[in-house]
Amino acid sequence: MGFKDLKFPEGSTFLVTGGAGFIGSNLCEAILDLGYSVRCLDDLSTGKQANIDFLKDRSGYEFIKGDIKDLDTCMKACEGIDYVLNQAAWGSVPRSIEMPLFYEENNIRGTLNMMEAARQNGVKRFVYASSSSVYGDHPVLPKVEGQEGNLLSPYALTKRACEEYGKLYYRLYGLNTYGLRYFNVFGRRQDPDGAYAAVIPRFIRQLLHGEVPTINGDGKQSRDFTYVDNVIEANLKACLAGDEAAGQAYNIAYGGREYLIDIYHALCEALEVDVEPHFGPDRPGDIKHSNADISKAKKLLKYDPEFDFSKGIKLAIAWYKENLK
Repeated sequence: MGFKDLKFPEGSTFLVTGGAGFIGSNLCEAILDLGYSVRCLDDLSTGKQANIDFLKDRSGYEFIKGDIKDLDTCMKACEGIDYVLNQAAWGSVPRSIEMPLFYEENNIRGTLNMMEAARQNGVKRFVYASSSSVYGDHPVLPKVEGQEGNLLSPYALTKRACEEYGKLYYRLYGLNTYGLRYFNVFGRRQDPDGAYAAVIPRFIRQLLHGEVPTINGDGKQSRDFTYVDNVIEANLKACLAGDEAAGQAYNIAYGGREYLIDIYHALCEALEVDVEPHFGPDRPGDIKHSNADISKAKKLLKYDPEFDFSKGIKLAIAWYKENLK
């Protein structure tokens, strides 16, 4: 289980795009801990220098400040790289509804630039972040690859488009692509600030600072919250997956289901506070319920997530207590 015993060919080099972000910085750290080299590419538009400062003196680490919307930058970043872990994208369903053109440029064109640069540089594996949002309004639970509904946001459309490009690049050009549909990832270094912050770090920060959190909707929406170490495992195992697994997308989650109001009360209990939340309107474009069938990733990627919600949330709370001042 996990990723700490994974072995790659000696001298393997990784490129992590969006490497200064929440997931990207955790990937960079994990790759260095395994003893391999990593190049971090980020334009610092949503990623933070503070997330990667602690890596700058480590052997095998390199940082490039650059934008995936620029093909030349992507080409240079892919030189000499064996494995690309493409995390660079703009997140947030509500923000994408406000800024559809911006999301198209960043998430679709940027990812296509990276696939093309990986192809031209002979990269072995191209692993990219997709999202559970591609399931749209399909009502059936758990979510199974191949059973998608109508998309509910420009963000979801960008992720679906990237999956289609991933299939094409495998079929047309032989680039081994692996799409990872993340389900509500949480954990250390996830940003708790801003209007579009993810719900778990935002709640933790507000409760630690004596503020009253707002729950969008009635709190009865459910999510398959996924600890970041499970996502690291999925990315690295995709790099080791066979050709038969390429050109496809995979659910990456634990396979559980937590209701938002229950999460809120669990956080209050863990932080030893008693605060009744505000309830606000539903967020446009949000999916009501989300729960993943992860059998395909288990079979083809050998994905075997180690951290259920209970184990992950304890680690996340401990990290935020230490790092949120």
